[in-house]
Amino acid sequence: MFRNREVKYGCIVYGGAGVICGSAVFAESREGFAWFFAFFVAGFVTFLVGNSLRYRKIRNLSLYLKRVLNGERQLDIPDNVEGDLSILRNDIYKLVTRLETQAELLIADKKYLVDSLSDISHQLKTPMTSMMVMTDILRDESLPAKKREEFVKSIQSQLERMEWLLTSLLKMSKLDAGTIQFKKERVLMRELVKKATEHLLIPMELKNQTFTVDIPEDMSLICDFHWTAEAIANVVKNCMEHTPKGGRIAVYSETRGIYTQLVVEDDGEGIAPEDLPHIFERFYRGKNAGKDSVGIGLAMAKHILGIQKGQIEVASEPGAGTRFIFRLYHLVV
Repeated sequence: MFRNREVKYGCIVYGGAGVICGSAVFAESREGFAWFFAFFVAGFVTFLVGNSLRYRKIRNLSLYLKRVLNGERQLDIPDNVEGDLSILRNDIYKLVTRLETQAELLIADKKYLVDSLSDISHQLKTPMTSMMVMTDILRDESLPAKKREEFVKSIQSQLERMEWLLTSLLKMSKLDAGTIQFKKERVLMRELVKKATEHLLIPMELKNQTFTVDIPEDMSLICDFHWTAEAIANVVKNCMEHTPKGGRIAVYSETRGIYTQLVVEDDGEGIAPEDLPHIFERFYRGKNAGKDSVGIGLAMAKHILGIQKGQIEVASEPGAGTRFIFRLYHLVV
């Protein structure tokens, strides 16, 4: 305790003042000196004991921090006594708890990164292996021209799939990193849906699917036009892929209180009950997933809506179609 300067200086000042006052009292009366000496001893002991307890608590705090730095977890500082040191204890405990939470989140992020890299590797490995096999076959000069053309088209299809996957992963990484600034602008919903689905109209026509849009001309909402269109496109594309030839896909909207609701529904094969809780998970492929599905479109749609404080829900029954519901809030978005 005496290595602390404030204690040393306090003892010197306290002792010096005591000697001066004691000398003055001693000159007047021995009884007065006795009373002063008793008061001086009591004050001096109180000073030492108080500082001793205070610095003992500070040492305990220092030891606590050293234990935390050494990797101990689930540590607590049980102290409910009022005072500045108790406030300091509580603040240190809150800081340590927050750092521990951040450490756990960092470990979870690393695990997620490892899992994502594994999934990406798997998604890329399959088409690359297929293209390598077909490339070896194409080296055979005796291969018929028709078969050669078939393999070339297959390789082109695989390359397009890989390009889409890499583009989607790049978008997801930008969204995860928070490097994209979402705009808040008022847009017409019909224009939003038109932008989202214009590149899907030909594939729908080839499958003889009926696509209808029932949205009032003047209905609008506040959102980022391009990214919200991306989310809608991913959902409509999913519906198109899981709706048979001659099926129906419909998009309609309505305003409900504090949010605008956009619904995309189809009369396709539906989603199995055990797949419903997982369809918005990245790289998840359900029972009815197509052979070219990578399980990233719906995850991206949910992420885009989440950044804008919106929601996306799904309701489906096997064989009875699927309904996706977008909700964008007027007061929050």
